[in-house]
Amino acid sequence: MENSVKSRDWKQVLGTAIKAVSLGREVLLNYFGNLEHIEHKFQAGLVSEADKESERVISDYLKKNFPDIEFLGEESYAAGAKVQWETAGSRGRWILDPLDGTTNYIHRFPIFCISLGLEIDGQIQLAVIDVPMLNETYTAIRGEGAFVNGRKLSITKNDKLQDALLATGFVAEHEHVISEQLKIFNDVVRKSRGVRRPGAAAYDLAQVARGVFDGYWERNIQPWDAAAGILLVEEAGGVVQTYRGDKYNPYKNSIIAGHPAIVKQLQSVLAPHISDGTN
Repeated sequence: MENSVKSRDWKQVLGTAIKAVSLGREVLLNYFGNLEHIEHKFQAGLVSEADKESERVISDYLKKNFPDIEFLGEESYAAGAKVQWETAGSRGRWILDPLDGTTNYIHRFPIFCISLGLEIDGQIQLAVIDVPMLNETYTAIRGEGAFVNGRKLSITKNDKLQDALLATGFVAEHEHVISEQLKIFNDVVRKSRGVRRPGAAAYDLAQVARGVFDGYWERNIQPWDAAAGILLVEEAGGVVQTYRGDKYNPYKNSIIAGHPAIVKQLQSVLAPHISDGTN
């Protein structure tokens, strides 16, 4: 391996990342509708054998090809893997959600995906989001645009909240967070064209990058939920910030993404409802 991950051929790295994710896609499609083991993670929702097997095949492939790059995966982290909960350095870190939308998947609702981002020096450099049931693969390399199945993506041209179709999610494990979100939702739904809740944050961000959703907001998503989607949105011309207007990174606990004007208007609507623990 070369001394610095920064010196790599990024198209080659992306090709390897896509291959790794395709192995996870095969696992998810094989298990879809055939699950036997479903567990409840403490304050983290559901997990199945599909989540675990998808992460295993993806991480094994990445570690084989990039042995010096750190790895942060949802399932290995939940199982006790030791990872510094801060931005990655020059060594680089893969951030993986092997199955975003597990509840959807378990109930055979076909909106779920695999999300893989490569973080270097606190920035996401490369992203892959794969949506198996729709046969869509979203990709981005920093500075080179965002794409779905090779077609270039661009965010919405709409800059008015009243005309906006938005997306969000609800985390019910923490009472103060769901209470905050319900107050926000009650306000936003009256000031926008509509709000959708697909149930997979990575998918929501991909649809913002595609221009389907004009904006997206959520509280308490995890690094693996948003890492890849951040880059997709930015490379498609959008912005990704916190509820308070700071630049978002995967270790913040609030996110707003979309057209810059929509993000600003959403922040104004959210401001009266934000709790002290929201950053």
